Amino acid sequence: MTRVLLITSRETGRWVVPKGNPMKGFAPHEAAAQEAFEEAGLSGIADPSPIGDFRYVKRRGARRDRELSVTVFPLAVTAQAEDWPERLQRKTRWFLPTDASAAVEEPGLKRLIAGFGASRASD
Repeated sequence: MTRVLLITSRETGRWVVPKGNPMKGFAPHEAAAQEAFEEAGLSGIADPSPIGDFRYVKRRGARRDRELSVTVFPLAVTAQAEDWPERLQRKTRWFLPTDASAAVEEPGLKRLIAGFGASRASD
């Protein structure tokens, strides 16, 4: 059964997917896997084919908000560590895809999660 792990953002506590910035020396899907470990303790096999992109506003206080674009790569999770760099800064929770889609605020991310869940319904 397909599940989606969501984490809370550090600034607002809303449910989001692990994400980060490109990293020198890493392919985009490898950087995504590294961020998934740092933010949620996840290890696994990152698919080099993204499931899509979404845009959101990064909230950073008065007049510092910024619109960003995120490319989402699926990760076949093999383990979740007992400890990881941001463990004390975020909550993590596994959701069914329909529940994960309902839990996130960003419309583009809702669509990606719903589409991913529908494409994996037979898994």
